[in-house]
Amino acid sequence: MNYLLSGSRGVAVISSPHQQRQPPQPALQSPGTPWKTRKYSPGVQGLHEEIIDFYDFMSPRPEEAAMRREVVKRIETVIKDLWPTADVQIFGSFSTGLYLPTSDIDLVVFGKWERPPLQLLEQALRKHNVAEPYSIKVLDKATVPIIKLTDLETEVKVDISFNVETGVKAARFIKEYMKKYSLLPYLILVLKQFLLQRDLNEVFTGGISSYSLILMAISFLQLHPRIDARRADENLGMLLIEFFELYGRNFNYLKTGIRIKNGGAYIAKEEIMKVMTNGYRPSMLCIEDPLLPGNDVGRSSYGAMQVKQVFDYAYIVLSHAVSPLARSYPNRDSESTLGRIIKVTQEVIDYRAWIKKKWGSKINLSPELDNRLKIRDPIALCNGDQQQNRDSDPSYSQHLALSLASTQQLSGSSASSVSSLSSSDIQHSGMKFSMKGTHNQGNSYSPISSGGMRQPVGNRGHHQYNRNIWRRKKHRDSLPISLSR
Repeated sequence: MNYLLSGSRGVAVISSPHQQRQPPQPALQSPGTPWKTRKYSPGVQGLHEEIIDFYDFMSPRPEEAAMRREVVKRIETVIKDLWPTADVQIFGSFSTGLYLPTSDIDLVVFGKWERPPLQLLEQALRKHNVAEPYSIKVLDKATVPIIKLTDLETEVKVDISFNVETGVKAARFIKEYMKKYSLLPYLILVLKQFLLQRDLNEVFTGGISSYSLILMAISFLQLHPRIDARRADENLGMLLIEFFELYGRNFNYLKTGIRIKNGGAYIAKEEIMKVMTNGYRPSMLCIEDPLLPGNDVGRSSYGAMQVKQVFDYAYIVLSHAVSPLARSYPNRDSESTLGRIIKVTQEVIDYRAWIKKKWGSKINLSPELDNRLKIRDPIALCNGDQQQNRDSDPSYSQHLALSLASTQQLSGSSASSVSSLSSSDIQHSGMKFSMKGTHNQGNSYSPISSGGMRQPVGNRGHHQYNRNIWRRKKHRDSLPISLSR
């Protein structure tokens, strides 16, 4: 369980959950967990199966891709009307396929301008009634100047930038790692939903960017000390818990930076600072940009410690939920293990039903944009003869019990700890790194209170998105009422 400490056991090899599935049992569904339609195995094996089901439920559907392509086409038509030779490209989550139903669309326009023509495009968008008028915002003082808008017909949010190549390159970079690590998309969708409902999925709300999150997940898989994360038959439940343990508890944000290139490494921030540009100092969440040397991807993530806090909370909750003791919980079979940390609101379910009703007949699968079917194949090819129930492993059960017992001893000043990692401990050769003891962090919180476990301040409830953007329009009667205020 302890990801960066010695003595960890190997992760159990699992068989294909797609091969083991039982007939759907709708009676097992509960509010907020629509992906749960069957009974799962005990412990981390069951969490693995549930992550697969969550991914199958939440990953992009063909009609959702079709709707988004229509949004892009409307905006591209306005842009081409202004500048016929301009090149409009998609990047971000819509390009990689790692988007949730309410995720933004990122567009970049390439052309010959001395300065980004933000105001000119803004006026054209208003003239053609592409966006809701109140939603169009020009952020010309941002590091990367952009236009933000909400599509009038679908209420999908769109960000438009000019002549910025890094976003397109980053999308290609992420796709390459999705091919290398077939488990990566499953972890990313769970983590994005986890941060979304806590308003920690955007830098300007005190969270971290999707790019930062994906790079953290890639680094986690690159440097995992026990498993080869390129295999498709590793346990997703175990990996999710260990991700939360690493970045919620063990990772030393004060002294350590993350490097992705050349196989990945943890580096002392002093080393990173030597190549930083414009006099920048490494940020609290310091991630070396694999595409732009000298750039710190986490530089603007001022709320990184809040993200660390909720990761620690999720680690504790899931560790308890998959422990052998959890088998004696009341209603164990009907409750969702993953649902202890994430929910899907009825608003999102209604929105997806509305999309299916309106765009279901317009489906035209795009191999570039609809990555879902391609991503799922490797997981379905796990070797059934290799199955081993992690819960039956006595060494694992003993380790888990020790880990859970340690959480009971946490106090307000020591509940959340990070490993003390000095520059001398860091090896730049992949897996060769050592972790010394832990030290307390001053701004930590206590996940265990006198009345039981409480969520940290960073958890702001199960909000899927800013509900204020959903406004019912008289001319759009087909939009589900639950999506508007």
